[in-house]
Amino acid sequence: MLIILAGVLGFITIAGLGFVLAGGGGNASAKTVKRAQVIAGGDRQAVAARAKAAANSPDARRKQLLKTLKEQDQQKKKASLTIAARLRAAGLGDNVQMFWIVSGVVGVLVGLILLLLRQMPLIALGAAFAAGFGLPRWVIGMMAKARTKKFTEAFSDAIDIIVRGIKSGLPVHDCLRMIGTECPEPLAGEFRMLTENTGMGMTMEQALERMYERMPTNELRFFTIVLSIQAKTGGNLAEALGNLSTVLRARKLMAEKIKALSAEAVSSAFIIGCLPPGVATMISITAPAYMAPMFSDTRGRIMLLIAAFWMSCGIFVMRKMINFKF
Repeated sequence: MLIILAGVLGFITIAGLGFVLAGGGGNASAKTVKRAQVIAGGDRQAVAARAKAAANSPDARRKQLLKTLKEQDQQKKKASLTIAARLRAAGLGDNVQMFWIVSGVVGVLVGLILLLLRQMPLIALGAAFAAGFGLPRWVIGMMAKARTKKFTEAFSDAIDIIVRGIKSGLPVHDCLRMIGTECPEPLAGEFRMLTENTGMGMTMEQALERMYERMPTNELRFFTIVLSIQAKTGGNLAEALGNLSTVLRARKLMAEKIKALSAEAVSSAFIIGCLPPGVATMISITAPAYMAPMFSDTRGRIMLLIAAFWMSCGIFVMRKMINFKF
């Protein structure tokens, strides 16, 4: 009995000492864990603070600004490729439904004419598709390009009118109205619409954005940016527009230099592109029996399709080589 009692007392003594030691270690462990959490939280806060400071650095802001400008430029390019944008740039409004109706009528007429000329239905279908889907787009694109070119050529003179008007004491709105009455079309019509929009309650920035939708040119974008910055920050508007006019004239001069230097390459590409179909047409006129198998035989038609495909690829590559953007 005494031996059992001594064993129990010894066990209780050893357990008590272990509990005391373990309890102290547990508190220390809890404190250590809390201290580690505080330190880790502080590290996370320091990392977040450093990330925020890096995001507010000039380089980061510059990169973010460039990224935003690129995204806006891509969006505007996509918007400028739509049928409505091309119609507005050509000065034909934005009636897309009428455009598709005219395209369908053109395609049907071309197909019927070829069928009446006793051509193969497959050839008539292909020509109708090309005439209905491609020809109206090409015509609208050429009209928009010609109108944009006229607008750009006279835009520097319009800015000079604004500069002279501001220096003489006229407000900007009167200078814009003067452009609408004295400058040639399409510049005058666009500025008349600009003054009408501002007179109806639009802000200058909103009216210029509408104008840019109708005439998406870099020169007009520069003009919009200058007016927007001057309206927000102030400054000498006449001097800013004068510098812009100088830059636009320098761009125009550079474009003429590029056109002169690339004239030989453009002429060579035009001759190379027109030579194969021109030779085929001349042979067909002078010796119809020699070229007849190319159009009547299946193998000749396949050869013509392959030749047309490779000619299209070559013309596309040459166009990319001589098309200089600035």
